[in-house]
Amino acid sequence: MEITWFGHANFRLKTADTTVFIDPFFVGNPSATTSYKDIQDCSLILVTHDHTDHIGQALELAIKHDAEVVAIFDVIQELIGLGLPEHLGVGMNIGGTVTRHGLDIKMVQAMHSAATGSPAGFIITDSDGLCIYNSGDTGLFGDMELFGKFHDIDIAMLPIGGRFTMDAKQAAYACKLLGCKKIIPQHWGTWPILDQNTQAMAEQLALTAPDTELLTLAIDTPFEI
Repeated sequence: MEITWFGHANFRLKTADTTVFIDPFFVGNPSATTSYKDIQDCSLILVTHDHTDHIGQALELAIKHDAEVVAIFDVIQELIGLGLPEHLGVGMNIGGTVTRHGLDIKMVQAMHSAATGSPAGFIITDSDGLCIYNSGDTGLFGDMELFGKFHDIDIAMLPIGGRFTMDAKQAAYACKLLGCKKIIPQHWGTWPILDQNTQAMAEQLALTAPDTELLTLAIDTPFEI
């Protein structure tokens, strides 16, 4: 699998025949160097919650590429009201799993806020068993340990920016609870109010979860897993 980070919490997961976007925030994202209008392929879109810096251009990409959108039920209803064709809306809720393009996608809770519905994270498992947990925006919570008991998590995408989400110290403890092999930090560096680098994350991992490897992705640069 190939993972590309477009800054903030905007990711693309790409396999040989599937392209998945998570929280495709391009317009207004000062870290993004790619325009959503230049995206050539998009099979599926996952939205963790409806804050502008996460739902981003989900609607535009879905319509342009005829891509399904997976999100909590209430957000899907809002998107349909804004013009998303009903057949492209995949509404679900916490604890549920849907399978799309050979990926098992489980929706799990997140500790945050949302204008519509509830914030969520996703645990994505491909046909080879590769397991990726994207927490969405969240604070630290103890049930992350259960995610690690039910899933063998290879990569956790966790926010480290502080102020609106976990900071590095909490994210490192989350890695301990999850038992994840690697972490890709997200939700940092976008604006001055957030943590500006991953140095603190590296230091906290060494103290709390030394078996978890830190992956710091360069923006708009594909990374092979």
